[in-house]
Amino acid sequence: MNKDLDKKVPLLEVRDLETAFKIDGQYHNAVDKVSFTVDRGKIVGVVGESGCGKSVMSLSIMKLLPKGAGEILGGEVIFDGKNIEHLSEKEMNKIRGKDISMIFQEPMTSLNPVFTIGYQIEEVLHNHFNISKQDARNQSIKLLKSVGISRAEQVVNEYPHQLSGGMRQRVMIAMAIACQPKLLIADEPTTALDVTVQAQILDLLKDVQSVNDMAIILITHDLGVVAEICDEVIVMYAGEIVERSDVRSLFKNPKHPYTQQLMNSIPKLDAEEEKLGSIKGIVPSLKEMPRVGCKFANRCPKAMPECTEITPVLAEDEKGHEVSCLLFEASKTEEGTKIT
Repeated sequence: MNKDLDKKVPLLEVRDLETAFKIDGQYHNAVDKVSFTVDRGKIVGVVGESGCGKSVMSLSIMKLLPKGAGEILGGEVIFDGKNIEHLSEKEMNKIRGKDISMIFQEPMTSLNPVFTIGYQIEEVLHNHFNISKQDARNQSIKLLKSVGISRAEQVVNEYPHQLSGGMRQRVMIAMAIACQPKLLIADEPTTALDVTVQAQILDLLKDVQSVNDMAIILITHDLGVVAEICDEVIVMYAGEIVERSDVRSLFKNPKHPYTQQLMNSIPKLDAEEEKLGSIKGIVPSLKEMPRVGCKFANRCPKAMPECTEITPVLAEDEKGHEVSCLLFEASKTEEGTKIT
C-alpha cells in the first residue's frame, strides 16, 4: 500500500460492534452497535461512568472476553486493513502484544506475582521475536529506563509486590510498548494513583506516543485526563456512543445532555457554587436496559415524552461533531444525515 494512502486509512475501524452477556438464558448487550475509527498517531479518549461498556468494548477489540461469559454477536473490527474478528486464537496471539497492546486497569493483578519484572518483559519479547536471553534482558532494562525507572538494572530482578503503584504502572507501559505496537489501549491507566503520579503517567504516555508514533485509545472516567492528552473524544452511555468529537469542540460545546452533565460534575477553580453538579440515578443494569427510546431518558434533565418512544441515532453536523439525541432533528431520521 502507498504510504501516503496508508496514512489516510484509519488504523482501527470498529463497525456496529455488539457484545452481549448471557443472563438467565437471554443475551443482553453490553456494547450495542458501536462504530468509530482511530487514525494513526492519534489519541482517542473514551469516557463515561462505570458500567457504560468502555472496558467491555476494549476487551472485544482484543478478543479477550472471558470465555463462557461475554460473546461478540456481530460487527467488524478492522485493524490495519484486516478484519481481526474472524481470526483464530493463534492468529490473534501474533497480533496481541506486537501490533496491539493493552495496559489493564490494575497493574498489581495484571502482573504475575511469582515472576520477576525482567522475566515478564522478556517473555513478551520472546513471544514475538527470535531473540537471545541476554538481548532480551538488555532490551528489558532499556525499556524500563525509557519509562522513567532509573534503577532499571535492579528492578528487573524484583517482584511486583516490591514496587509502588506508580512503578508497577510504568512496568506495564514498558511491557505494552516492548514490541513498538501500532495501537495501545490504556484502560484507566491512572486509577488508584495519587495526583502527582497520575500527571507523571500521562506525561509518559504522551512521550511514548510521540516517540513511537502510535495511536492510543485511552479509557477513563476522568474528563480532566481527556482534556490533557486526547485529540478526539468518544462519550459512551449504556453500551452506546452518545457523542463523538475532537476534544476542543467537545469541551467548548458539549451537545448531548449526558456529556453536559459530566462536564458539570468537574470541579472548577473559578466557580462559586458550594456543591458539585451530579447526575441523578445510575446506569441501568443489562437486564433493565430499555429496548426502545433513549437509554439516558430517565436520568436526563431535558427529556421529552418522545424520548422513551423514539430511539435516537448518531448523526453528524457539518463540522464532524456527532451526537445521538432527539434534541437534534437528524437523530430522529436515518443515520448519516446532518444535524440541523
